[in-house]
Amino acid sequence: MSARILVVDDVPANTRLLEAKLATEYYQVATAQDGASAVALANSWRPDLVLLDVMMPGMDGYEVCQRLKSDPATMHLPVVMITALGESGERLRGLEVGADDFLTKPVDDETLFARVRSLVRLKRLLDEWRIRGETARALGMTWEPTAKPDIGGARALVVDDWNLGAEQVQQALMQDGVLAARARSEAEARALVGSVPFDLIVLSLSLGHDDALRLASRLRAEEGTRETPLLLIAEPEQKQLLLRGFDLGANDYVLRPMDENELRARARNQIRRKFFQDQLRADLGQALEMALTDPLTGLYNRRYLIRHLQGLLAPGASAGGVAALMIDLDRFKEINDRWGHLAGDAALRSVALSLRANVRVFDSVARYGGEEFVVVMPATNAEDAVSAADRLRTSIGTLAWAPAPGIVHPLSVSIGVAAASPGMIPPEELLARADAALYAAKRAGRNRVELAAA
Repeated sequence: MSARILVVDDVPANTRLLEAKLATEYYQVATAQDGASAVALANSWRPDLVLLDVMMPGMDGYEVCQRLKSDPATMHLPVVMITALGESGERLRGLEVGADDFLTKPVDDETLFARVRSLVRLKRLLDEWRIRGETARALGMTWEPTAKPDIGGARALVVDDWNLGAEQVQQALMQDGVLAARARSEAEARALVGSVPFDLIVLSLSLGHDDALRLASRLRAEEGTRETPLLLIAEPEQKQLLLRGFDLGANDYVLRPMDENELRARARNQIRRKFFQDQLRADLGQALEMALTDPLTGLYNRRYLIRHLQGLLAPGASAGGVAALMIDLDRFKEINDRWGHLAGDAALRSVALSLRANVRVFDSVARYGGEEFVVVMPATNAEDAVSAADRLRTSIGTLAWAPAPGIVHPLSVSIGVAAASPGMIPPEELLARADAALYAAKRAGRNRVELAAA
């Protein structure tokens, strides 16, 4: 996996050593010897990961990390801090300013490359979601990411068959308002994740009767937990299991004897990243809905209609025919002229609700434009489509639509029907035939159904 790595250290020999190690694994490497240069390079070169020395003159590693994590352009750039200081207080300070991990000098190559691979994968995933989020905001969304959202109320699952260890993790997480459930086995864990959406899974690598790494692999394979942060708890002698866990998709780890504050800091970072990703996903879903639906009626729009018909009419798409019903609200101009455009909008919404309530679950209803609607009916021949159209026309005729208090105004629609087999004609031709039949219905007196000529 190629990636861009920024190495920051004020000792040239250290940067050259790390650069050489990373180059052997085909990573692209840039170096900086001070904090200001590191921040500038992070913004201009856009690396996938920063390996950051803690002890530097002037702006130290903590301040560099804090600046990167407070800037929206670099806040989700993974930072691994490298230090000769092994005290838990130093690790905690780094985690509090947003560091993703700590490596102690001399850096172990296996651990270094495992963390690089894991964090680069995460960065690529977040980049994809951020690009999608930017597309969503370009379509009118106004949400902006928050650097440190509140994690109170988040849900975590602790998987550990050691009672004392599990209780220690649960109590630590509860201090930050995280609701922590517990599973004692793989079977319990898989049952829980199948019914509850968790924001973090804390997995002990010392399960007595189950293979913790097999469970980690299965969690990453399941759609519901594929992107749920996975934090491993390991004994110091379980280094190889830990490295294998990173290869399987684990996000972070703590070692026993466990520092509760370090666990809390790592858990907070992982949950906040999950919240950010969830918000981007929701952003994208809303943007897609906006792009494919009509804001007035909530029906599909013309763009979706054409793409849907293209799929249904493609050669070999289905065995049955495809019918299109072109529907026009009769005398709509008179409604607007008499009661105003707000009343006209209300009439369109009433028709849309009636159409949606009276079609099959696999039929699609779209607003085609103005006062025109289209119903697409898969696996439907012309005769059945005409019968369905007449039922829709009748249902709209029974609406008690009130444009003003005490006034009930009858609504009616004219409908043109066309049907075709897949591979015979393009969507535009099917709609043109239905439109021609619609105008025949209007010329014949409105409030009726006409079938397009074969």
